[in-house]
Amino acid sequence: MQLVVISGKGGTGKTTIASSLINLSKSKIKVDCDVDASNLHLIINGTDIQEDRFIGAKLAKIDIDKCKRCSKCMDVCRFNAIKNFVVDELLCEGCGACKIACQYDAIYLEDEVTGKTIITEDSLGILSRADMEIGAEGSGRLVTEVRKKAMKFQKNDELIILDGSPGIGCAVMASITGCDIALIVTEPTQSGLEDFMRVLSVCKFFGVKPMVCINKFDINKEISGEIESFCNKEAVDLVGKIPFDEHVKKSVNDMKPLVLYDSPAAEEIKKMWIKIKKYYV
Repeated sequence: MQLVVISGKGGTGKTTIASSLINLSKSKIKVDCDVDASNLHLIINGTDIQEDRFIGAKLAKIDIDKCKRCSKCMDVCRFNAIKNFVVDELLCEGCGACKIACQYDAIYLEDEVTGKTIITEDSLGILSRADMEIGAEGSGRLVTEVRKKAMKFQKNDELIILDGSPGIGCAVMASITGCDIALIVTEPTQSGLEDFMRVLSVCKFFGVKPMVCINKFDINKEISGEIESFCNKEAVDLVGKIPFDEHVKKSVNDMKPLVLYDSPAAEEIKKMWIKIKKYYV
């Protein structure tokens, strides 16, 4: 059973809710798919026990000793990544066109380390996560690798909770593919509503059962009502309406799950977890 927590945009409270569900479920296997800004490990105290390089791309390199300065490589590069016979690593896409064009065999493609995968051990089990290099691409492939690392620790069909990437890009698709349930965390703002609709369509496309949680629902009850009406129309389960709660700031500062505090938001998250459990118990 795999439950992924996602959102159509950043800053909706996705990780706050994911960490609370992890605490309530006592999940042994956790995955932080937000590889561009991994932060779930800050709340889940643990010790890093494994770290591996991730090669997610290739970069063109020029052997100056073989280069005849014919300029064919610069002519075929669509990304203007070669200037004065030097490859700009930030512009190179690793497509290999320059290598094909070079008749002197002076260009080769070199593996690029775009990040690292990390296994963190905590009191219950493990957290699989990653750190991307600054400016690196291929977050979707890195998410897939992070999930593969986590699956090696799974026994039988125990619950895996994934803190997905925000948005609707490649990393999100890699986060939700193969999951059983996607809990969409949204907020009652106009942008939150539009982004929620987009990510819902992604879930439906991949055949993942969507559930919805409106975080800070009471800051704009009109838009919360629109989200609720849309869920009813689309036959999507609205499993949680979390109120705005000042305790959230304290939990973030303390780096602890919100459900450890006696607060209105924590109580609603506990109720939401009871509803979610019915779908896999």
